[in-house]
Amino acid sequence: MSVEETTANLRDASTGFDHLFANDLEKAREVFTATSSPFHMIGMGICAFLEAALGMEEGMVADAAKQLAASENTIKAQLKAVRSSKSSTRFPAGTEFELLNSDAVILHGITHAFSESYMGYVQCLYAMNTAHSKFTKLFKTVYPNGLDNYATPSTSAPSSRPASINSSTSSTPSSASNQTTKAKGFFSRFGSSLTVSSPSSETTGNLTPDGPLEELIMSGTAFGYGMFNLVFSLLPAGIRGVVGFLGFKHDRKLALRALAVSAAQKDVHSVFAGLTLMTYYGVVLLMSGYQADEQHILRQYRAIVDNIDERYPSGSLWILNRAKILRMSGDTEGAIAVLEAGLTPDRPHTFAQADSLLVFELAWSLISQRRYEQASEAFTKMTTLNSWSHGTYYFMAAGCHISLKEYEKAQKLFDAIPDLLDKKKIGGKDLPTEVFIKKKLQFYQDKQKRLTGSTENFAQCMHISPAEELAIFWNSHSRIRKEIAQEHITELSSFTPALHISSPLINAETSASADAKPDLDTPEELSIRLLLLGILHRTAGEFEASRNFLQAAKTDPVGVNTWIPGVATFELTVTELKEAEARIGSDLVVLDESKKTEWRKVLKVANDRLAEVLSLSGQSIDLSSRLDMRVAMLRDEIALKKDSIEGTA
Repeated sequence: MSVEETTANLRDASTGFDHLFANDLEKAREVFTATSSPFHMIGMGICAFLEAALGMEEGMVADAAKQLAASENTIKAQLKAVRSSKSSTRFPAGTEFELLNSDAVILHGITHAFSESYMGYVQCLYAMNTAHSKFTKLFKTVYPNGLDNYATPSTSAPSSRPASINSSTSSTPSSASNQTTKAKGFFSRFGSSLTVSSPSSETTGNLTPDGPLEELIMSGTAFGYGMFNLVFSLLPAGIRGVVGFLGFKHDRKLALRALAVSAAQKDVHSVFAGLTLMTYYGVVLLMSGYQADEQHILRQYRAIVDNIDERYPSGSLWILNRAKILRMSGDTEGAIAVLEAGLTPDRPHTFAQADSLLVFELAWSLISQRRYEQASEAFTKMTTLNSWSHGTYYFMAAGCHISLKEYEKAQKLFDAIPDLLDKKKIGGKDLPTEVFIKKKLQFYQDKQKRLTGSTENFAQCMHISPAEELAIFWNSHSRIRKEIAQEHITELSSFTPALHISSPLINAETSASADAKPDLDTPEELSIRLLLLGILHRTAGEFEASRNFLQAAKTDPVGVNTWIPGVATFELTVTELKEAEARIGSDLVVLDESKKTEWRKVLKVANDRLAEVLSLSGQSIDLSSRLDMRVAMLRDEIALKKDSIEGTA
């Protein structure tokens, strides 16, 4: 294949990606199926991967794996054909195809993690081992002097977050750029020694891409290396421990920096790098609970969304992230308006999986505003858009009806869930969320039988909405207005038995009577109420009451809800960090040494508490992998805060 033909294929495939990013999956596939070049084949694989990643459907995951394997074979054949030929770029011959091959490998590996199970993560780990050596080699070849001086989407100077804008640490892996590096530990069994060749002297220093092939190589290498490190850094603690023990060390700061360098360019990879960063920043803002510098995250997030949104204003993925920024900034009603506008019929709607994310985000936004009727409709609509877990969607919709005290409507949805949960799952196993749902349904059936002698109409014995309980794992109560938090608190305090923990937000006249028949008559329900009240009081800025409720939730007996102590301990850590920020301040310019010392003590206690969280979590605990991920993110935020206080950020 000549240079001209290779470049023409790349440009043609790029038009397919333009259609994909603009929400027109049909036109994208028309372009990709017209030619069988490596660029078009990886395009088909990426379409299938995105459908699988966004839809989480068994058939789509299998199709994605098949398409990516086919593209990998085509790319390998092309790579073999060009290796001995003269290079068409300033990099070694075939580097562009080496990059595409690495793309296929890493995407194929990620499909294993879709099950959110420990086995899925282990399979992901093994599949991605090959990508480790490939992307490390590419990175050292393309960026021998690191990334520090390359442009990123935002140029704002961070006060405490060096991760993807201004890293004070070296952006080059620790080994030299021109050497043979032996893989250490376990990975040496799977990969041969890594020979890293330096590019010519022409490539030293910071390069400006010369043509589309070099931009593909430079943007793609930064994306792949960053994506690889980020994925490893977000694996559950148990898996990360194995990886570290066996010789691989991730670098999340470098990962974010690499993704930002890629996102600042115009190659197809830049869009994927932007999407990865958007997803990551959105998850950090939602799930970590506390951020060392929230405003800096939002600035970076907005810059990346703006950069891509200008190019693809009709794309659902960018509309989604625009809405997420608004919700994370406290403007949930604005987020709802953006999402509803994105779902209007006049927009192209051939990428159903991307549109389903808009509906899913809308459902969570509506439930956070206590707009339960509309939230129920949105969750129910999800069952028409994908087949990921109809049981989860029905469970959330039914929970909304419990909040509205519409027990008959709730019961119809609950009754339909068991059959939905019995359907085939990804990898043939129950999703962690569905395991949780099965336990909750059984719990309330048992309660109803104890109260009435029958499991019929068990929705009648529910008082705390199970949708609000599941929302704890999505951290949905942390980004609501104080008035909404107060409505939740008033409702929860009205249930009997009466609370024994005082709060300035609980009116004794409207709270439950001490001698009334108990609505909540099990340790599980009492602990859930305490946990929710602790989170809601923190959201409302009442830190002392929040601490008291969370401490009680952590120590109360929990029966089958063995996840509560770990989650309550995590939320207690978040509360203490947010309280410290309110009490001590976060502006490092005005913090004197005594306040910095106070911060150091708070951060040490927080780190100790997170170790306790992990000791309370484990594979047998419901949704433990989600809690592990939250711990990893919060630890990063604590480390960033510590660095900023010590002046090393």
